[in-house]
Amino acid sequence: MTHPRAGDARSYLFNDHTVEGYRRAVAAGSARVAGRVGRTDRPFSGAAPARLAPEIAAIDLERPLHDHAAALDELEGVYLRDAVYFHHPRYLAHLNCPVVIPALLGEVVLSAVNSSLDTWDQSAGGTLIERRLVEWTAGRIGFGPAADGVFTSGGTQSNLQALFLAREEARATGTPLSRLRVITSEAGHFSVRKAAALLGLGPEAVVAVETDAERRMRLDGLARELDRCRRAGLTVMAVAATAGTTDFGSIDPLPEIARLCAAAGVWLHVDAAYGCGLLVSRRRRHLLDGIERADSVTVDFHKSFFQPVSSSALLVRDGAALRHAAHHADYLNPLRMAERGIPNQVDKSLQTTRRFDALKLWLTLRVMGADAVGELFDQVVDLAAEAHAMLAADPRFEVVTRPPLSTLVFRYLPPEGPGRELADDANLYAREALAASGEAVVAGTTVDGRHHLKLTLLNPETTRDDIAYVLDLLAGHAQRHVDDLAPLAGHPEVTHVHS
Repeated sequence: MTHPRAGDARSYLFNDHTVEGYRRAVAAGSARVAGRVGRTDRPFSGAAPARLAPEIAAIDLERPLHDHAAALDELEGVYLRDAVYFHHPRYLAHLNCPVVIPALLGEVVLSAVNSSLDTWDQSAGGTLIERRLVEWTAGRIGFGPAADGVFTSGGTQSNLQALFLAREEARATGTPLSRLRVITSEAGHFSVRKAAALLGLGPEAVVAVETDAERRMRLDGLARELDRCRRAGLTVMAVAATAGTTDFGSIDPLPEIARLCAAAGVWLHVDAAYGCGLLVSRRRRHLLDGIERADSVTVDFHKSFFQPVSSSALLVRDGAALRHAAHHADYLNPLRMAERGIPNQVDKSLQTTRRFDALKLWLTLRVMGADAVGELFDQVVDLAAEAHAMLAADPRFEVVTRPPLSTLVFRYLPPEGPGRELADDANLYAREALAASGEAVVAGTTVDGRHHLKLTLLNPETTRDDIAYVLDLLAGHAQRHVDDLAPLAGHPEVTHVHS
């Protein structure tokens, strides 16, 4: 499909003169992706950076192809062939979900129209659709009519903005930055520490409370830290609880944490980036009881609502708190617009130019409905319970805890004998060998200083047979590694070779 006028730069613009070219180009791109997905029989090719990097580096970006088909052919070799495909039922690694078709339709529309959601005069109805979805999500959380929020790029940005708002509320009392503290759990997301650093707080500002056997924040630990900070003259600007930790899917005891925060006058933030799928579950919504008492909540629709990246939001119980993010520029959103009631989302956001990512969720709800999304999430949580039972009954593995959501942390445990001390290395090796084979992709983490494997189940198409197959592959890779090294076990030069 050669472009009609390769030398005319304007012929590449999307407008009323080029709509037929747009249709052909988008059709060719979607056909290429559909063809690749239709024949993909594994989640990954196993390609290593050392192979792909030279191929990409060899492409001369100063010599355009002037042809959509040729560019797609080239893209097949440098991207599509070796992409990691989250739709495949044996992709079991990170919090990446397969995506629903109505949301992909939204991507087609929003990228072509290209609205920017910072001001009304750049988005019009897009602004109102985003605001309606914020209202809907706040209602699902249980917030009242004073609630508000804004879409963001992801959980890290949502958490950053939540802690920024909490910091500004605390600073209003005259507390210096050096006296501010954030309390979270040992299983909380790293973005809490990252946000504290970006907000100018010292490395000692984040206090990690120990977790219980189910990897939930311990209430006695939280109470102790709140009291310790009070006695030391420190101000706890926020408690960052989690509804769905990345590793364990654990949900902190929200009602009890909310009571402690209310008694201490402390901002409560709930990171529900993962657990937000429970908001539309007809069977498990009760697991989020207490979230309605939070001051702010992070939700990631691109984790458990089956939306394409990016689609996240920050919700606040009292919309007045968003004033801390407002800045008025004469060229963009002068103060007179706010006085006239012009709805400019930039008044609430850390970003200026911002995609209309809310459209994907809008079309998902309008086509599928919230109950259908919730049923998909319930299916993967059900599957995780089955997988836990499989692991608990399998003598080759030990599993850390029963999952409330859809992640499982476990490790291969070599048989008693010289190979047992190679367990850490064996689990590291098994994960790498599995990825290199392309047969499946799993994640890894560290628990109590030991290397573990992790399954993140977000694909309703994944079956018990898929999981059993992957466990057999992992056990095989791990045991072969042990068999190779066990005769040398105890020699320092052969231990921890994959650290």
